[in-house]
Amino acid sequence: MPYVRDELGGLDEVCPRVLAETGCPSVSVAVAADEGPVLARAYGWADVAAGRAATPGTAYGLASVTKAFTALAACLAADRGLLDLDAPLPGRYGRTAPTARQLLRHRGGFPAYYDFSYLPAAEPVPIDTDCYRRQLHEPGGVFEYANLGYQEVARLLESRTGRGFGALLREWVAEPLGLAGFAFGSVHPGPAPVAVRYTPDGRVYPPCRNGHPAAGSGWATAGDVARFARRAAGLLAPATAAAVLDAPAMSADGGLGYGLGRVVQRVPDGSVISSHGGGMGGVASMVIDLPGRGLSVAVLTNSTDKSARNAVVDHLMGVLAPEFDPAHLAPAAERNRPFALPPGRWSGRVTAPGTTVPLTLTTLPEGRVEIRLADHPPTTVPAAASDRWDVRLAAPLQLPTPEALFNSPSLGLELRLQDGDLTGRAVAFKDGDREGFLGPYLPHPCALRRVV
Repeated sequence: MPYVRDELGGLDEVCPRVLAETGCPSVSVAVAADEGPVLARAYGWADVAAGRAATPGTAYGLASVTKAFTALAACLAADRGLLDLDAPLPGRYGRTAPTARQLLRHRGGFPAYYDFSYLPAAEPVPIDTDCYRRQLHEPGGVFEYANLGYQEVARLLESRTGRGFGALLREWVAEPLGLAGFAFGSVHPGPAPVAVRYTPDGRVYPPCRNGHPAAGSGWATAGDVARFARRAAGLLAPATAAAVLDAPAMSADGGLGYGLGRVVQRVPDGSVISSHGGGMGGVASMVIDLPGRGLSVAVLTNSTDKSARNAVVDHLMGVLAPEFDPAHLAPAAERNRPFALPPGRWSGRVTAPGTTVPLTLTTLPEGRVEIRLADHPPTTVPAAASDRWDVRLAAPLQLPTPEALFNSPSLGLELRLQDGDLTGRAVAFKDGDREGFLGPYLPHPCALRRVV
């Protein structure tokens, strides 16, 4: 497709400019077609200190783009009769057992959650993922982007095959598709050169372990990722390939849907655009499939800041698919609406592993809320709402639990008003990595009763 190469010639001007403007060390871009690679370019530094340039052969962390690989493995297992996508998973769950299809669609009832540890491999991870492995609502209903759901699918695949999940991805996905640079784990084992991961201000990230690797611990070159997106459906039975793009809307107002490891946009001419993005410490990644044009695109960067990734994606889609919805870049983001909680005071507790923490919330004029957490002095912060929540806020308050004290110094609240009381969750998190490294995101049930 020489016309595509000609149209994308502007990359040589756009990408260096974007790197200079955003401070991102490097970006790798690839476009693949049904008949093979179309374009592979890399710009900037894979390793700044060593002066090692990024090349099309450089592997990058994929973060949540890994979910598309995990979903493909589950679909292959279904085609091979090893699992039923619509059968409840075995094991004990706090609510109804979810199905693999529900988990892959982020409708298994699990909350948003992640944990990152940068301790040496010999030291234990300080957060027990199983303490947060609980459903907060019944499966099959509300969409909630959940790393834990993908890890549940990986556990199921390991139990059904007797294989480690990394070996399964290599044998079922990477080798059949010819993804030579693909790897799975907290570090890339080589032989492909790897991009060093950086904070937005240029500090190097150490190796990162987490309790949900099936949701975000993949590595690959941009060419590998583009090839995967273009050829993955060819490994599946036609009905299963169609199921990947069967994507209920993620929100009540319609828009983008989420299928099996793919964000899906239906455009007016009947064609489909599917994608998946990824972001974690030192990683911002994106894969986009344009089946109507027979093309796939991958953009990989080695900075937590998504600005460079987004700018390059905007340029590419402006050339290849102007109908691309920018919401693909942040599909799980909830839209805020004005805060309208009535005046009042609510008091109750946050339920954390092994303990409870007192919390009081008081509404104030002009959309502000006073928060009292444990023995912290009261803090006043602005609040908002969304279609799902009557209270959404973030406060500089430390939840005094061992897991939160590890690296989650802020508190988020998402609460719903029902029969006069507030219920939902309190989240311990770290707001970015301008200082230190990105920390865990730890949700806890929260219930507050109206104080008369």
